[in-house]
Amino acid sequence: MPDRTNIPPEELLREAGCSRKVIDHCRAVRDCACEYAARCPDADYSLVETGAWLHDIGRSIDHSVRHAQAGADLLRSWGFPEPVVRIVECHLGAGLTAEECVALGLDARDCMPRTIEEKIVTHADNLIAGTTRVTIEESLASAIHLPEEIRQRMYRLSQEVERLCNTQKQP
Repeated sequence: MPDRTNIPPEELLREAGCSRKVIDHCRAVRDCACEYAARCPDADYSLVETGAWLHDIGRSIDHSVRHAQAGADLLRSWGFPEPVVRIVECHLGAGLTAEECVALGLDARDCMPRTIEEKIVTHADNLIAGTTRVTIEESLASAIHLPEEIRQRMYRLSQEVERLCNTQKQP
């Protein structure tokens, strides 16, 4: 299989078969995530940008909750570095434990965001509805169907990212 790691992310999304709507959403998440990465001294900006662009590439395969693992598997098969793959795999809500994955019919994988880059992209995805920026409160209100524990985790993640990214990087 040819190396795809040097192809621009937007082109990869098209090549994978993502719709214009998904690509536009990924661009909006990228923009939001990059705003956070620019303010977060410990974040790898390039990793955040690539991970945010590709976070929904699995929607070319499946539009259910399964899209995160499907996207991660696709990127692994294309030789992408594990830090990018993990952003894709962990971006749902505020992540899923292996037990939660099994309960949802997914592979038993730890899909909890652990690195600052994983957390930034996950948080940014929670703040983008389609292509519209929303507040975390609006995001949580639209996630009322999720268990309270998961919504609380989403809120805690938002607070952590906001705290970690509240300073400007020094030139």
